[in-house]
Amino acid sequence: MNIFTKKYLLGFIFIIMSLAMFAEQKEQNKENEKDLTISQKIDKAFTPLVDGLEKILFLDPFSLTGIYDDQVYDKNGKPVTDENGQPVKAPLKMIVLWLLAGGVFFTIYLKFIGLRGIKHAIDIIRGKYSKKGAKGEVTPFQSVTTALSATVGMGNIAGVALAIGIGGPGATFWMILAGLLGMSLKFAECTLGHKYRIIGKDGAVSGGPMYYLKHGLMKRGKNMGKLGAFLAFLFAVTVMGGSVGGGNMLQANQAFHQLVFFFPEIEHYGAIYGIVLAIIVGIVIIGGIKSIGKVTEKIVPLMAGIYVLSALIIIIMNIQNTGHAFWLIISNAFAPDAVKGGIIGVMIYGIQRGAFSNEAGMGSAAIAHAASKNEESVSEGIVASIEPFVDTVIICTMTALVLIFTGFAEDTQGLAGVQLTSAAFKSTLPWFPVVLLVAVTLFAFSTIISWSYYGLKGFDYLFGSLGEKYFGSRKVTNRIFQFSFLVFVIIGASTDILTVMEFSDMMILAMAIPNLLGLFIMAPEIKSDLNIYWKKLKAGELEK
Repeated sequence: MNIFTKKYLLGFIFIIMSLAMFAEQKEQNKENEKDLTISQKIDKAFTPLVDGLEKILFLDPFSLTGIYDDQVYDKNGKPVTDENGQPVKAPLKMIVLWLLAGGVFFTIYLKFIGLRGIKHAIDIIRGKYSKKGAKGEVTPFQSVTTALSATVGMGNIAGVALAIGIGGPGATFWMILAGLLGMSLKFAECTLGHKYRIIGKDGAVSGGPMYYLKHGLMKRGKNMGKLGAFLAFLFAVTVMGGSVGGGNMLQANQAFHQLVFFFPEIEHYGAIYGIVLAIIVGIVIIGGIKSIGKVTEKIVPLMAGIYVLSALIIIIMNIQNTGHAFWLIISNAFAPDAVKGGIIGVMIYGIQRGAFSNEAGMGSAAIAHAASKNEESVSEGIVASIEPFVDTVIICTMTALVLIFTGFAEDTQGLAGVQLTSAAFKSTLPWFPVVLLVAVTLFAFSTIISWSYYGLKGFDYLFGSLGEKYFGSRKVTNRIFQFSFLVFVIIGASTDILTVMEFSDMMILAMAIPNLLGLFIMAPEIKSDLNIYWKKLKAGELEK
């Protein structure tokens, strides 16, 4: 046997042994997977996707530069750890920088249109400039409440508590700043969403980033047209993923667990709760945006009003702490020694909470505002610009102030998230946990129905034409999505698929990547439309 024959033989034996080991490992994996629940199997399947998205969206470009320390420290200078003993960090996440860049750019570029347009926005909502016969499916007020119902939720209650608990009272200042910067960004995307909308023969409206990314960039040449088509496709995929998970499953899951907190005996009846919730949601969403708008215009003012009123009662009852509270906010926002993690850490937590809460730059609200009965697209953008103000500057700030006024911002007593907020309210209003249960349920329900519409429009953009081709109507494909959406309501309420929910939340954040890129390219068009509109307004040409 020559040397070459020996090499081939050894190589052959090595391959056989490797295949045998692979087969044995595969069988072992199968045996291990038999012991996994369906929830665990789904969680395992989604883990690689979540990890991949997290590396992109939560990348910290400055982590290796030594510019700042992303470790969070307590007042004694010791590293803060979570319940598992892992260090708590405040990285400058790439997606936060992306959203912050959009907010700063459009605020300056459009000369603070969010702030200078507040009075005009209120006049539009009141109907001062409305005209009979305007095309659309909902009123400007209904478009605002629909968009707000998708953003006002657990983030305003639990998210703010997390930001304050880790970032300190100073996070409130940066959170408010993020809300103010988001106003002009929301104006830009909703103006384009309304401008490039498509109205079908039956009067149904389709609009949002999918349409202005595709058709708006198409006007700028062949290459831009190709880019626009790709960005539109990417947005449609991400809005569908975000709709099913973060806008659906997570809401149903959290609403049920809040109910379990009061009634522990129903812990194993999540599926029944999910079925009931799915039926109620189905009754609303089957009627489309008109039905959703009629529901949200009643729920949003009610739930926001109850929550803000409760917060104001606590603030008034602790009015003697006003000076101390505002001193904490300002001093901790700028004094590194007084902040957990330093000034960079508190900025990150405050801005991150504000940006994630109002969804400015993610393009979701543009889908709702596209359906508004309004002849002027810029007018609709101005209406939309007040949403970050309501969501972040008012509601999120109310949560923060309650935590600060009651002392829970300085001493969390080991609590976090919704439990911290609940404890702060309960310290002054013993009956508030019951109100919080109602608020969380309404928040979850309104968020689900609004995100069902967002996901539907993403699905319709991708598959609606197939419905027309094979079934003669888009309603067939729309019903397929809506039925699937309702199934996920039940799954979300009855399982604990944390990784799937994290993946879906990241899909919502990923919407900002194609959306903001398109907005930057179309910025001159937005500014030109605004200047023309503002001249008409000053000249009185927009009056009835």
